[in-house]
Amino acid sequence: MKYRHQFRVRAPLPALAEFHAQSASMGAITPPPISMRVTRAPARLREGDEMAFTMWLGPVPLKWVAHIENVSGRGFSDRQISGPFQEWTHRHTFAALSEATTEVRDEVQARLRKHVIWGAVGLAMWLGLPLLFAYRARQTRCLLESKT
Repeated sequence: MKYRHQFRVRAPLPALAEFHAQSASMGAITPPPISMRVTRAPARLREGDEMAFTMWLGPVPLKWVAHIENVSGRGFSDRQISGPFQEWTHRHTFAALSEATTEVRDEVQARLRKHVIWGAVGLAMWLGLPLLFAYRARQTRCLLESKT
């Protein structure tokens, strides 16, 4: 399965890349009613780092560990090491459209688990990706455009 989303932010590429390199940024762009808590990660994510977090979907805790890969000034990937999917890779790409505007491209490639519960959880999460990424775009704009 593949999912793609893109949006523009009135912020320079280095500011956007730095924002996404901060592990705390993930909580800032996670929509309610999901509660997200990073349980293990450096403050600034670099090549080879792991980020462990728990997302609470109502009363249900969903633990996830992501490995950070392919880091550059123009993006990075996070690959699920453990979590609800059989496979999950999320590529974040940043492209400067001007000195003050950056395009963010997200591409997710995933495969559901063949499991009654985890397959259903993964499918529900997959179907929610358009809402998740719309919220992330809105929050990223709100947080970065107010600083420029």
